[in-house]
Amino acid sequence: MFRRRGKPMTDDHTKNGASTETDPKTIDAQTGEVQADLDVPETDTDNLEEDVDTAFPGMDENMFGQVQEMMARLQKADELEQENTDLKLKLSRLATDFEGYRTRTQQDVAAAQGQGISKAAEALMPVYDDIDRALSMVSDDPAKLVPGMQAVQGKVLGVFAGLGLEATGKVGEAFDPQWHEALQVVQGDEDDVIVQVYQLGFRMGDRLVRPARVVVSRKG
Repeated sequence: MFRRRGKPMTDDHTKNGASTETDPKTIDAQTGEVQADLDVPETDTDNLEEDVDTAFPGMDENMFGQVQEMMARLQKADELEQENTDLKLKLSRLATDFEGYRTRTQQDVAAAQGQGISKAAEALMPVYDDIDRALSMVSDDPAKLVPGMQAVQGKVLGVFAGLGLEATGKVGEAFDPQWHEALQVVQGDEDDVIVQVYQLGFRMGDRLVRPARVVVSRKG
């Protein structure tokens, strides 16, 4: 905005200590009358209506409404863009947290597996010692090998039981396809009875660890 001021001051205005400030005057070009110069205040406003009125004087209500609607949409777009930026930042933080959680979980699983293997191996070490002693006695008295190996077998089953394993597929047990695998069917006095075991099976609760491989009887 421009402001019109009075004539520049001369030395006559400041002689004898006269004030250097004067009231600005304006001479009307048509009447020749001296008029007081009114300053037009310079103001900044964030009010949309005042801005539009100042920039586009005489705008009709329809056009003014369209401008308002456009400005509102622009403001909404800015808000959505800021919200999108905030969501991206939150997503990035969540991804970082999840990656850290996944890494810690993998480390915990690996540590648990290592600990479990260590405990299982520790439990089987006495079995190895028994086998080693049984084999060392074969040269002196081979007849002692059978009872020694039977004792080792019983100790192994005890270790498995301590780990939560239950043996399945023994002779005389009813055949169950959930736990047993029939390698052969032979004639017998009863149907679906295990008459021979090729390989003992193991289960842990309701979960099959290894099926028993057996021979099953079937009536004539």
